[in-house]
Amino acid sequence: MTDTTHKAAVGAVAGPPPTGPAAAPAPRRTRVWRGLTPWLFLLAPLALLITFTYAPIANMVAYSFTDWDGVSPELHYTGAQNYSELFTRPELFEVFWVSGYYLAASVVQIVAALYFATVLSFNVRFRNFFKGVLFFPYLINGVAIGFVFLYFFQDGGTLDSVLSLVGHHSDHAWLGTPVSANVSLAGVSVWRYMGLNFVLFLGAIQSIPGELYEAAELDGAGRWQQFRHIIAPGIRPVLALTVILSISGSLSAFEIPYIMTGGATGTETFVIQTVKLAFQFNKTGLASAAAVVLLLIILAVTWLQRRLVPDDKVDLV
Repeated sequence: MTDTTHKAAVGAVAGPPPTGPAAAPAPRRTRVWRGLTPWLFLLAPLALLITFTYAPIANMVAYSFTDWDGVSPELHYTGAQNYSELFTRPELFEVFWVSGYYLAASVVQIVAALYFATVLSFNVRFRNFFKGVLFFPYLINGVAIGFVFLYFFQDGGTLDSVLSLVGHHSDHAWLGTPVSANVSLAGVSVWRYMGLNFVLFLGAIQSIPGELYEAAELDGAGRWQQFRHIIAPGIRPVLALTVILSISGSLSAFEIPYIMTGGATGTETFVIQTVKLAFQFNKTGLASAAAVVLLLIILAVTWLQRRLVPDDKVDLV
């Protein structure tokens, strides 16, 4: 028997060599603090979220079952009377036709934002400058935008002055008829919110691996083929998100029409009508019911859109 065989036999009889002492488990107090630490960091944002979002929504739902006028300290429970009145007065829902203008404008907005995001995602001169120009309107306060375009569309205002420079003299009141007023207001919404969709699309396009573009160029694919087979499938989740935001924004348009027309000349939206019910006619209970109905409509439209266009996982590689 060799020395190596002898040492192996002795080791097998003696068993494995002793190891060091096992690590002692952390004290119970330490484990408790480790479990509570994430919740301590979430405590402040959760408190703000509950205080300024979920608590007001709960109060709004509670007010919708009362006849509160918004001033009196007393409120009386009326059951579903506000909802019954809301659905038996068709004029309260006729204002949703105005949302059609904003819905059509959102289509133009998405198409334009997608076009500019696609163009500026490639190597174009002054593309950083154009990115800032397109996104800048979204940074401006909505009230300021409303006042600026109020003077822009008034008789003899900026738009009429620009048109007169090119030889077109018009005495048309841009905010004087329902059609022209709603088209003008929807155009303002396109100018303001296109920057948000542009940034979302641009970020999604730039997240696509550059190797795909290089391979497509080697195969002789043009810009349209690259958009159709690489960009469009790659930004599908973001496109679905912008559609949801556009639909919900069209149904709840408020700032621009309220500042520019106050809902006059057929530009009253559902939200403006709800605000008037609460603060002009002192029907806070009915206004709360209208707000709850609007919330349910937006949630239903979002659910339907997600069912019709599911958010499939995109794998381009």
